[in-house]
Amino acid sequence: MRIENITMQGAGDVSLTAFIQEPSREMPNMTHRPAVLVIPGGGYHFCSDREAEPIAMLFLQQGYSAFVLRYSVQAAAAWPNPLRDAENAMRLIRGNAEAWDVDPHRIAAIGFSAGGHLAAALATMSGERPDALILGYPCILDEMDCIREFSAPALDCKVDGSTPPTFIFASSDDTCVPIRHSLRFADALDRAGVPFQLHIFDRGGHGFSTATHVVVARQQDRANLREARRWMPMCTDWLNRLFGVDPAAE
Repeated sequence: MRIENITMQGAGDVSLTAFIQEPSREMPNMTHRPAVLVIPGGGYHFCSDREAEPIAMLFLQQGYSAFVLRYSVQAAAAWPNPLRDAENAMRLIRGNAEAWDVDPHRIAAIGFSAGGHLAAALATMSGERPDALILGYPCILDEMDCIREFSAPALDCKVDGSTPPTFIFASSDDTCVPIRHSLRFADALDRAGVPFQLHIFDRGGHGFSTATHVVVARQQDRANLREARRWMPMCTDWLNRLFGVDPAAE
């Protein structure tokens, strides 16, 4: 594997960190790999480390190449600057697909909280839509308290038949981004005929990321997140099936 840090043009300090798994004669099934673009949350104030590299590592274990986008935040986050960053990232990945041994038709985007808003915008408003969409406790509606200092569009009304298949997870005790954001987006997907999975856990709060010791310090807190942690195998199973990478079928 090689790692590349790419400075991108944008309104702020925009970068893409590429975790590229190269071909090996010992792994003949993994030549042009599927990939995932990771978009951390942070309320458009910052890009959360908890939802960046730890998420990339999750998909690297599944044989994907992974790309972490650190997009325009704070004063540079005026819309649509972050969306342009995400579009440029998708364009860069697809444009370098051959050099990076990536399948340009099997690229997912995963976003968390405000990063979920950005990922959903990329999947509904962009000409550079991903092939699959994964949303963790996403901001979707006009009532975006977590990013209220910034003007950004509601996205449930942007869903159409070209929106890619989607996996959504959230928790019902999230007081930062209520689950109605996820529910309304799922309803819009249903009305548009877009395949999706929706998982609402009873405990998790907001920002639980992988819900492991890597991102959650206190053991008691991790114990409360035992169910929420299940989003990871459920999501990777779903994406593997969607992209035709199904270890269970071997």
